[in-house]
Amino acid sequence: MLQKFVISHDKTKDRFAIREMAIIDKNLANKEASLLRDDDFAFLCEASYSGKTIAASIDRGLEDLVATLRTPNFFPIKAYALKIAESVIALRNSEDNLRTALVFNDLDLMGTETEQ
Repeated sequence: MLQKFVISHDKTKDRFAIREMAIIDKNLANKEASLLRDDDFAFLCEASYSGKTIAASIDRGLEDLVATLRTPNFFPIKAYALKIAESVIALRNSEDNLRTALVFNDLDLMGTETEQ
């Protein structure tokens, strides 16, 4: 499954938002990620955080930020959560970027079996 996480930082309101989307159309499942359009992804959920909460979590470390970002409705696997947390830190420290997107393919997590 292809998943897309769009992370944004509204600096005027000091709020972070993470939107989770996925490809659920089986006809698009094998399409190259770079060829997909935004409207190919189905919206799954959105989580919102205050800048103050994010800053405090960042000060306590990456693992704490991951724990803060995860909610009962937004709970990406650890590999994805770490990349999302790193992107949140980069957005917080950026003067220019207010939004970033991460695309993950679950097939990349699976090892290939070899015949013995």
